[in-house]
Order: sequence, then C-alpha cells, then structure tokens
Amino acid sequence: MTTVSPMGGPLGQTGPIGQTAPIGQPGPAAPESAPQAIRVLVVEDDPVAADAHALYVGRVPGFTVAGVTHSRGDASQFLKRTPVDLLLLDMYLPDGHGLQLLRSLRAAGHTADVIAVTSARDLAVVREGVSLGVVQYVLKPFTFATLRDRLTRYAEFRAAAGEASGQEEVDRALAALRAPQPAALPKGLAGDTLQAVIDSVRAAGPEGVSSGETATAVGVSRITARRYLEHLVDSGRAARAPQYGQIGRPELRYRWLASTPR
Repeated sequence: MTTVSPMGGPLGQTGPIGQTAPIGQPGPAAPESAPQAIRVLVVEDDPVAADAHALYVGRVPGFTVAGVTHSRGDASQFLKRTPVDLLLLDMYLPDGHGLQLLRSLRAAGHTADVIAVTSARDLAVVREGVSLGVVQYVLKPFTFATLRDRLTRYAEFRAAAGEASGQEEVDRALAALRAPQPAALPKGLAGDTLQAVIDSVRAAGPEGVSSGETATAVGVSRITARRYLEHLVDSGRAARAPQYGQIGRPELRYRWLASTPR
C-alpha cells in the first residue's frame, strides 16, 4: 500500500511542490542567503543634497537607501515604523539640531549607527556626537569618493564578528573606521594657500573665477594661483572651462564641483 503525501505524490518521492527527498537520503542543501544590505536613512533638509546623498549611497555595494527625510520630526516618525542600520545625518535641521534627534533616538532605544554629513566644525559637537553613536564625520562639501570610502570602512567595521584574539585584533577593527591620512600636496604647494584658493573658488559660485581674480583675492602671483587652481582640477574638486570674449585668447575660469555648504 502506498501512502500519499498532501501534495499528491507518493511519500518519499519528489513532487512538483514541497519536494521531499527519498527516505533515508539527505535533501538538497539550502542555498546560502546573501548578506543583508546595510539599510540607510538619509536625513538632510536640503532636497537637492538629500537626493545626491541617496544617489551616492545607492552606488556603494552592500548599502541600500531605506528612506529620505528632511527634518528631525520626519526622521523620528520614519524610524518608528521602519528599522534601519545607519543614519546619514545632517546636523542642521529646520526643527532642531541633529544631536537633539540622536538624544531622543537613544532614549527610545534605537541603536542605529550614525555618519554625520555636515558643515559643522565645532569639535565640542564632534565629541558629543561620538558619545551618542556617531562613527564617522564627513564635512561638506565632499565628493562621492569620500563618502564611498567612509561607507566602505563602516561596512568593514560592522562585518567584524566573534571574539577578538587579543588587543591587536581589537585595534584592527577600530582602525577600519579611521580615515586615511590625506595625500601629501605636490611640491611647492602649501596647505594654507590651497585653502585660501578653495575659499575663493567656492565664493565665486557657478560663474567661476579666473587665475587673475584668484591671485588678487589670495595675494599671490597669477602663475602661483593657476598652479593651485590646476591642482583642484586634477584632484576632481574644480572644473575648468574657457570663457570667450570679443578679442584675444579665451579666459579660463574655474568652478567648484562639490555642493556648497550652508
């Protein structure tokens, strides 16, 4: 007598649905599940910047955008109904400071990590942010490569599991969060002068600035100003474009590429 399974086939034989291995033989191995993507909530009041940050996150493997909110209140409501692993948080929100949001989230038991994306440079704010779970700071303006590096390092830190064999392994896990040392400037360029040139280019807005205008603003020669401007172009922080006048050679103007901080 043959016993029939609920799926309509003889028990112990393969059926079309809910397949069963022959009696006495192991069934097929279950497929390994892919690692779950890190769910990110973007909290940024500027809609253009928020869209850009979400686009950046979506381009980094292993991360997915869970949502985008533009205020402290919206972020709090979102987190009540949707779990996330990481907040990409601007500190200046229309209805309160980002640290106020973090305090309320910790009080409510939320444990998501935080990467602060902000123009805030107050080190007291940085220290308090660290105490509330900020694992990285990304200062505006920044490029996709900068955020990608921070997210990749965070993913490495998050992936560390198990018990450390000793101090060296603990140090290695924490080191994953540290940003690499900035590359040395080309010979002949100084950090203070470079920052002054950056300020000049950013202040010019979308119209850009010429090497002559930069030289006057910074107090250096036109040749020196152009060296710094070309360095910004080579490093992907500025764009160069000719501006044609009525007579003579076109004038090169330099425009800042990253989003301008408030």
